[in-house]
Formats: sequence, C-alpha cells, structure tokens
Amino acid sequence: MGTVRVHGIGASAGIAIARAQVWKKQDQKISQEVRSPEEELARFKTASELALSGLATLYEETRLRLGQKEADIFQAHMMLLQDPELIGQIEVLLAAGNINAEAAVQQATGELATLFSSLEDEYMRERAADIRDVGQRLLSCLQEAVWGNLQGTAREEKGTSLDAVIVVAHDLSPSDTAQLDTGLIKGFATQIGGGTSHSAVMARALGIPAVVGLGQALEQVEDGDLIVLDGTAGLLCLRPDEEELSSYEQKRADWLREKKRQARWAELPTVTQDGHRVELGANIGHPDECRAVQQVGGEGIGLFRSEFLFMNRASMPDEEEQFQAYRQVAQDMNGKPVVIRTLDIGGDKELPYMNLQSELNPFLGYRAIRLCLDREELFLTQLRAILRASHYGSVKLMYPMIATLEEWRAANRLLAEAKETLARAGIPFDPAIEVGLMIEVPAAALASELFARDADFLSIGTNDLIQYTLACDRMNEQVSGLYQPFHPAILRLIRQVIDAAHRYGRRVSMCGEMASDPLAIPLLLGMGLDGFSMSASSVLAARELINHLSFEEMKELAEAALKLEGQEQVKALLLERTRVQINA
Repeated sequence: MGTVRVHGIGASAGIAIARAQVWKKQDQKISQEVRSPEEELARFKTASELALSGLATLYEETRLRLGQKEADIFQAHMMLLQDPELIGQIEVLLAAGNINAEAAVQQATGELATLFSSLEDEYMRERAADIRDVGQRLLSCLQEAVWGNLQGTAREEKGTSLDAVIVVAHDLSPSDTAQLDTGLIKGFATQIGGGTSHSAVMARALGIPAVVGLGQALEQVEDGDLIVLDGTAGLLCLRPDEEELSSYEQKRADWLREKKRQARWAELPTVTQDGHRVELGANIGHPDECRAVQQVGGEGIGLFRSEFLFMNRASMPDEEEQFQAYRQVAQDMNGKPVVIRTLDIGGDKELPYMNLQSELNPFLGYRAIRLCLDREELFLTQLRAILRASHYGSVKLMYPMIATLEEWRAANRLLAEAKETLARAGIPFDPAIEVGLMIEVPAAALASELFARDADFLSIGTNDLIQYTLACDRMNEQVSGLYQPFHPAILRLIRQVIDAAHRYGRRVSMCGEMASDPLAIPLLLGMGLDGFSMSASSVLAARELINHLSFEEMKELAEAALKLEGQEQVKALLLERTRVQINA
C-alpha cells in the first residue's frame, strides 16, 4: 500500500515519527440483572461516591503534573457528577423499577451527550465527550472495574518492552489523555475532536504532537504502521515512502534544533543592538502557568486574565480562593511585576451561574468594568483579594474596557473602599499598589492624555481596539478581511496612546495578539512601546527579534509607516525594512 496523507486539525505543535498503536476502548460487560429500585439506587449512589473519589485523585495528580488549567477539566467532571438534572434523571429511571443502574446511567448520559452534540456552538458540542467520560467512569465503578489507561492497554498487547508509539483512536477522553505516559506515547491522532476539545488542551500541556478531527480516513491505519504526525500542519502521513520519511526526519530534527537554539534566549535581557531596553512579559490565565513563563525568562506577567478563575465552575470563587490564586502568582514571580486584570466577563466569555441576559451586541454591552461597577460586592471582593496578594510581590491592578473618566474614577472609589476595609481589619497590603487601565475602547485611546494624568500605567489591548475602531467583529469570518492591525487608524491610535503616556512619565505596554506578531514588533518598538506581553510560547522568538533590531532605525521605520495610506503598504514596508538574519 502506498503513502496516505490525511488532513485534520493540528491540536498541538511538533512532529512525531513512530509506529501506530490502534486503540479501542474495551466494551464493558454491562450487567442486565435488575434488582429492586432501592438496591439499584444504593448501587448508583455508591458508584457515584467512588467516581467522585477517583476524579478527586485524578484532579490532584493532573494539577501537580500539568497545571491548574488542565486539572480544572476534572473539577468540571466532578460538578457534572453532582448535577441535579443528570442525577435526578437517573434516579427517575431507577424509580420506575424496570431498569438497573448501568442502563439508567447509559440512557441518561447518552441522551445528554446527544443533546450537546447537536448544538451549533463548537465548544458546547465538544463537551459531549466530557459527559461520555463521566458516564464511562460511573459504569466502571458500578462494575467495580479498574479505570485503566492507554499505556496499560498498550503494554498488555505488545509487552513491557514496547517501543514508543503514536496512539490512533476514535477519540480520547480527558481521563485517558491526562494519564498518558509521554515516555511511551509520542503523539496521538483521533477521528473526532477539535482545537478546543479537552484532549487537545491536554496534548498541549503534555507537549506532545496531536492531530484531531481526521475522520473516517483514520480507519485505514493498522497496528504497527509507520506514521508521521505533524501537529503544526494538522497532517497525518501514513506509511511514508523513503523520500518522504527522510524529509520529515530532517524537518523534525530542524524543529528540535530550533527549540534548543531559542532556549538560550531565556537567560538574556530584552535589549536592542543600540542598548534600548524593553520589558518582555507573558499573559496567563491560571497560576500554574507561571512555570512556563519562568522557563522562557519572562520579565513579568503583563496580563493575568482573572476571569478564568470564575469559569468552568458552578459558583463564584470567594475572596479567599481568589487571594490564594493571586498570591501564588505574586510569589512564583519572585518580585517581578504581575499585572492582574479585574474581571473581564461578557462578550464571548460567559458565566452561566450569573444568569446574564442575552444581548444583541454582547461585545458592546454589559461586560467587564460595566458589570463590575453595577455589581459592587462582586467587584469589592475581587479588589480585596488582589490587594491582599499585593503584600506578597510586585502586584499591579488593571481595569478592562474603561471608556470614560467617570468609570475610571468610580472604580478607584471602590478600590479606596476596599483598602479602607482591609486597613480597619489589620490585613496587610501594598497601599501604593500601581493602578492602570486597558486602552481597548477607541474613546479611551482618543482621550488617553486624560487617563495618563491619573493612571500609573497604560496597557493597549489591540484585540478589542481593532474590532471597535474598524467596526469589525473579530469572530465573524465574513468580515475578517476588515480586521486590520496595520490599518493607519489603528497605528495612529497606538502612537497617540504611547505619546500621551510618555508625556506624563507613564509606562505603556501592549497585551493583545499584535504584541507577539513578528511583523508588528519592530514597528511597535519604533513607536516607543515600553513593554510587550504575549503567550509564554512566543517570548523567546520575540526576544531574539528585538535583540537584533536597532531602536534608532525602528524609530525611523515607524515614522515612515505612519505616513502610509493602508495596511498592505505598511506590511510591504515592514517586510522590506525588517529582514534580520537572526540565525547568522
């Protein structure tokens, strides 16, 4: 048989070359015996307790191994196991007296998973896998089965001396993926799944290549087939010929060499060839992501998206829970600056337990600082938690989506109230904590001089600033061509904000996607941006680029770019003038 190439969704970057291990979850032998309704209910409750206990263990193991974000998947599973709607449906089925606990679990979880699978929203569709995972865990507990994992199955079939493999499966549950032994399994490919599926999240955390959504073509793979898995391109190459295999082996070697070469930049400062220093930080959503920031030499946390502490749960985190998370980040960063953004919920980020009304234009509606100023107790709780954490490191506080001076001043009045409450209680905090705002609303950019007078720092959030300025929904593919980071209006607004901040001696940074764009970095540097904040995975490449640039030359480049009439002209200029042989 010849070479077969199958395209899917690249869930985790990198290249793996190994033999295939086709994995099929063994069908469980489900008992057909029906006892009394009381006995079946008792069996189900016992199984639920066992399942919860197992999930609690898996949660803790995953938290220690991969981090809080990945462990939160199993916290969501525990919540599902206690969901009154699901549990109630199973209990109703058992009360009828003609069905056993296994069948009730299969029916209830199956119906719920089918419902989620039929939804239009991709993220919600992929949650069906979590429901099935919980159902399988319950069935295993009912049968007193051992909750096995992939490598255990592989070793049973191939022996303990099995070489490294690429797992090929219809799907992998979060439980399966979390327990992968990366010494044995070098990557995986699945028929179904998407970039936001939990198996994809786990693959990225484990650092192994993964391609999902490959469809029925994956059924051509047999045990022992040689596979090339290109997680970057979203490609599976089955039974490659000698020429293709040689090409991929070289590509994989180049990729590993590039990763190793870039690692040396983790220990170096971010400074241009002519001695201009800028701060290069990282964006995080969970405390445990600090480890990745430290590994690449991140010079601080430019954006801690605090809303992720509020998501994937059934209720609001209290002050103590928030404080512990913020303190952990402050301590882990060991004196480096940590900018915590207050709750930025709404738009494409929802909290079901807040029962927010649906809106025609959610990105322009009741969100971020607007919601917090309306729900003062929620906001005060978070402000107190952030203030308490400021005692343990260099914590800064930042408000999102500020549009008016009235909002800025109202937020600061509540901050003063939170400080007073803590002072009266004798709880330590940094009374001089720096307070800034995100410039992501065009009104704030145009009035940036007014904000710069009072604020300790400014941070430009380009993701929203671009869509608001160009009236272009960044989530709408039909108008994606209008989402132009290099549009003259965007560049002028950025320059105006930087100039206003510097006029009052304030630092200004950027935490939007534009901050990590290799084409934009030279331009932003030349405009005078003081700090760049991006995903930890982008830091090394950005530092290498900046360290090979001349600040004086980039200032001239910025002046030239600001005189141009459109995005394509700006991009052409940048491509022409910023060619840097960084590998020389």
